[in-house]
This record gives sequence, C-alpha cells and structure tokens, in this order.
Amino acid sequence: MIRRICVFCGSSSGKRPVYRDAARAFGGLLADQKIGLVFGGGRVGLMGTLADAVLERGGEAIGVIPRALMEKEVGHLGLTELRVVGSMHERKALMSDLSDAFVALPGGYGTLDEFCEVLTWAQLGLHQKPCGLLNVEGYFNDLLALFKHALGEGFLHPIHSTLVLAEADPQKLLELVLGSHVPRLDKWLDRTEV
Repeated sequence: MIRRICVFCGSSSGKRPVYRDAARAFGGLLADQKIGLVFGGGRVGLMGTLADAVLERGGEAIGVIPRALMEKEVGHLGLTELRVVGSMHERKALMSDLSDAFVALPGGYGTLDEFCEVLTWAQLGLHQKPCGLLNVEGYFNDLLALFKHALGEGFLHPIHSTLVLAEADPQKLLELVLGSHVPRLDKWLDRTEV
C-alpha cells in the first residue's frame, strides 16, 4: 500500500515551462489519489511548484530540509509539516523512512544523488519500494542509456536493471509506481573474483 511518495526534483525550475507543468501535474495527481508527498522541503524551483500543487488540491506535503538550507530561507513554510534536520544524510534517511515509493523529476546533482542512493538501497535489498523517473521530454534518456550501458558492461545484473520505472507522462508513471511489486533482492556479487 503506497500512502506517501518521496519526490526528488530540482531547486531550479529549469529553462522550459514543461518541467514546471510536469511538477504541477504530478503534484495534482498525488493529491487527487490521496497520496502524501514527501520532498526536500524547499519553496523554490520544481520543489515549490510540486508542493504548491499538492497543497492547492488539499493534499499532504511533508518537507524534510537541512538546517543549513533553512537558514538560507529556502524552506517552504506553508506545508502540512516541515521537518528540519541536521544534515543531508539525515534528510535522505528520514525521507526514505516516511515514504513507500520514490520518484525523480528533472533536477541536477542533488536529484541524481538522492535517486541513485535509494535505487542502490533497493539493489542491496534494504527496501522493496518502487523507484521511478518522470522522464519529461526525454530529460532522463542519457541516464537510462548509462544504466543500459552498465548492464551491457556487466556492472548491473539483469534483475537490478528492472528496478527503474520510467515514463514521460505523469499519470502513466504514477500507475506504474502504484502497480509495481519490487522483489526482495540481494546485491549481485561475483564472489569468484579477487
């Protein structure tokens, strides 16, 4: 049962309005489906757009933000709940604990870091939560190609390559995430190599 989805996304809105439109659409879908949002707690960029869309439709929006970013006045003060933590590590751990699935919208280093970390946790069998990419206008095509390359080069096991759900349409991605069953996995290691 997915009650809350953690969404990683940019603290920037990007250059094209399509990114804001996708964040707004995904936030609206979460609220309409009565699925809570867990996110980085910012009021700026796609984070702010996403949270505002959830709140405008009467949904739950829980932000988790490090104290250092709160002091820079980027925290969203109109949320259902805003939790201030001491570090980025605490932020990621709490966001994971509060969530039943993960989705990344377009973003930069932070978004990629957060998504790849929870994806790694799934690979290691530390959780069985779906992980999806909202591939707006092909934003994540190169990342998906890199994952495919890693598989071809033997750095990903075929079962682990199925962990990433990707869809360009917000509604279709949400349906994929809600219908996904992540098997319990153990990290693939070749124990014969030295």
